[in-house]
Amino acid sequence: MATYDHRPSCTKHRRNSNDETQNSSKRYKHHHHRSKNHEIKKQLDYDIEEGERKRSRGIKEMARERDRDKDSVRERDRVRDKEKRDRKRPRDRDCEKEDVGNCRRCKYQDVNNTGDLDKHSDNMYQRSLDKDYKQRSRTNEKEQIYSYETDNLEMDGQRIHRDEVESEDLQETILHFAEQEEDLNRIKEESRRRRQAILEKYKAQESQQKHELKSEETAQDSSEQPSKSIGEVYSSSNQSVDMILDDTSVSLGMSPEQKKPPASKISSLATLGEGTPKSKGSDDMFCDDFFGHSPAGVCNQGKKAGLKIEKIENQDNKNDAEGYYKYRIGEVLDGRYEIVGPLGEGVFSNVVCAIDHEAKSSDPEMVAIKIIRCNDIMYKAGLNEVIILKKLVDADPKDMRHCVRFQSSFEYNNHLCLVFESLDMNLRQYLKKFGCEIGLELTAVRDFARQLFIALEHLKNCGVLHCDIKPDNMLVNEANTVLKLSDFGSAMLAGKNEIAPYLVSRFYRAPEIILGLSYNYPMDIWSVGCCLYEFYTGKVLYPGTSNNDMLRLHTELKGLFPKKMLRKGAFTPQHFDQDLNFFVMEEDPFTKKAMKRLIRKFELKDFSTKLPRFMDDDQKMFANFKDLLDKIFVLNPDKRITVSEALSHPFITGK
Repeated sequence: MATYDHRPSCTKHRRNSNDETQNSSKRYKHHHHRSKNHEIKKQLDYDIEEGERKRSRGIKEMARERDRDKDSVRERDRVRDKEKRDRKRPRDRDCEKEDVGNCRRCKYQDVNNTGDLDKHSDNMYQRSLDKDYKQRSRTNEKEQIYSYETDNLEMDGQRIHRDEVESEDLQETILHFAEQEEDLNRIKEESRRRRQAILEKYKAQESQQKHELKSEETAQDSSEQPSKSIGEVYSSSNQSVDMILDDTSVSLGMSPEQKKPPASKISSLATLGEGTPKSKGSDDMFCDDFFGHSPAGVCNQGKKAGLKIEKIENQDNKNDAEGYYKYRIGEVLDGRYEIVGPLGEGVFSNVVCAIDHEAKSSDPEMVAIKIIRCNDIMYKAGLNEVIILKKLVDADPKDMRHCVRFQSSFEYNNHLCLVFESLDMNLRQYLKKFGCEIGLELTAVRDFARQLFIALEHLKNCGVLHCDIKPDNMLVNEANTVLKLSDFGSAMLAGKNEIAPYLVSRFYRAPEIILGLSYNYPMDIWSVGCCLYEFYTGKVLYPGTSNNDMLRLHTELKGLFPKKMLRKGAFTPQHFDQDLNFFVMEEDPFTKKAMKRLIRKFELKDFSTKLPRFMDDDQKMFANFKDLLDKIFVLNPDKRITVSEALSHPFITGK
């Protein structure tokens, strides 16, 4: 008798559904592991317990279903066998009746009259046939039950093996995420140290602002001009302050009462493309310079400019109160570098010009030495700068990538000192000397742009973000033909970037930084575009007085921000309402307090009116220059032109 697969299709469907449930639970767990890292372990433990509970419930349910299947199989087999017997018996009986009738006719006609014996033998034969059929049916039923139980045992064994494999995979996943969490904690610690240095700079500038405000009030009282407000005094000093504008903004080291800005510091709105950095000061967060003037024309922003950052108690005669080294002209550092004069001073360090008495015949004697302040935070920031500089130098042995040449570093009187090649002047001084308020020739702009993009390509190949590109951090040689990117004190490795609203000097700050989005190489591309506009026109394209004002200028030139981009910004609520409508911060004329004014429609400015063409400039070259700036000033950093695309642009190649 043929054997059949007595496992019903509904049983297979239930097993598939259970497998799909387990697979979907696994996918849910893996998807949930990509959420917040500090909740990974807790969620994994909960998922493991939930999986075990589901597995135990599934096993019990399968056992019940197996018992029900056995009963249904037996019942079905009995019904089938009964139907077969019922169909077979009439045929057998008909055949037997015919045979028996023929025999009976023969036997009953026997002369010896033996018919009673033949009837008895026929009955015995029929009973033996029924007995054999019942025995064969019981044997087939036992074989079917045994095969069914064997199949169930094999399936249970496979299911147990699959559960063991899944548990091993889950343990491996837990270990993998634990390693990722350790790496994340290491990155967070490095970011925390870097932010601590940034906070110290910001606190120092706030104390500077308070000190200047008090001095202005004293001068106002002494001059007997009561009608002149503090805001007018502040504007008369030609300084614009990048500040926190409302309660929702990120405050660095400020109490809730200090978060509200004084009315006198709410500056008037700036005009697009009409910035004059040589007449406006900038107390922005990353405005300290390496070799020259700031964007506002304020030379040596440091203790000479009244910037008090930190008092160091028990200092010796070699350091001043802020930790700057008090060098002397003619002093020899590290036994070989003789100081001949100052070059500049910033928040992190002061820079001197020196003669290298041990220089090789092929190397220049004059060098620039950056002396880091005597401070633990500044010292760690200086070590980070040394790591990045060595990485750039090792990748450019022939000095062809237009980054300032780092030579060596040493420690002198508890100060970390960095030795660089000495160049002539920075681009701020160059613009003041050769293109004061009128800009440079377009051919010179093209030469400088090509060298800047080569430097950015070198930074990208090394995985470095400069984070402070501006004319002050670009140096030229004595012949004014070679430009090099300098001041990597704010540089960082790509991928280790932490959101900060005051990264990069304000005039050159990309919109993704202001909105609190993740940033990468397109941030430096935006800064280079601002510098190129300033090279050509002699004016600042985005002279915003605050981050809020910068966003307004960006919108006036390039249109509304994409809503998808705004929803991702960590600082979007500081500048947009719930419907993503932009508002500006202004001063109430009556209360003299900061207030928000909603702007639903912007009057877009034509970029052609902000980029006038001079008579001597080639028309095709000018059109290519305008096209390059249009592709640089794209609000979405993902759609902004890349370094490789900029180097192949017709304005750079001249084709």
